[in-house]
Amino acid sequence: MIVSGGTQATTVLRDLTERIPIVFVHVADPVQEGLVQSLPHPGANITGFAAYEFSIAGKWLELLKEIAPRTTNVLVLAGPNPTWRTHVKTMQDAAPLLEIQLTIAHVKSAAEIEAEVDAFAKRPRGAMIALPDIMLSANHERITGLAGKYRLPDLYANVQALGNGLIRYSSDWPDLYRRAATYVDRILKGAEPGDLPVQQPVKFELIINLKTASALGLTVPPALLARADEVIE
Repeated sequence: MIVSGGTQATTVLRDLTERIPIVFVHVADPVQEGLVQSLPHPGANITGFAAYEFSIAGKWLELLKEIAPRTTNVLVLAGPNPTWRTHVKTMQDAAPLLEIQLTIAHVKSAAEIEAEVDAFAKRPRGAMIALPDIMLSANHERITGLAGKYRLPDLYANVQALGNGLIRYSSDWPDLYRRAATYVDRILKGAEPGDLPVQQPVKFELIINLKTASALGLTVPPALLARADEVIE
């Protein structure tokens, strides 16, 4: 029995065995990344819990609009992680309803991040979203620094320390691990991994940084504060 981490670790383990059950946790898109046949019927010896429920991407835009109602332009930083396309498609569907114009920046380095934010900052009433990606996580302080420099309301989708960012809205990863333990238990009792559907997150975490909101001149609506799991003061 193996409980693995992300896509790379799961792929390595899959290539090593077709017999030992594998329960993965926080793989971004198991179907697109070729780990399972489908979410309802993963097949073979692999099942688990996806890191994201992709409709959440529309919620990221809604949260930015709620905390910064004047926002009309949003820069979306997308790193090398191929699942960015699914997130972007969801946001492109939601943006017109919120009267938001999206600028998608597919970046692969710190220099590209800086260049894209520098160029975008010339647009009025802007805000910024950083999609889930290891490279973007590694440059988190750089990104929040640029957001502060240009006074851009910013939202982060990665499970990480918010730092000086304004909002983080992401899956509750500890909950995914707790739920993965129930699959391990069922497999040990005789269930076949390929018959257990891949599940998506059902719990999400909203963190709001009031210090950053104040620095940006934003007043966080009481209803939004009431929904927050954590408020940084």
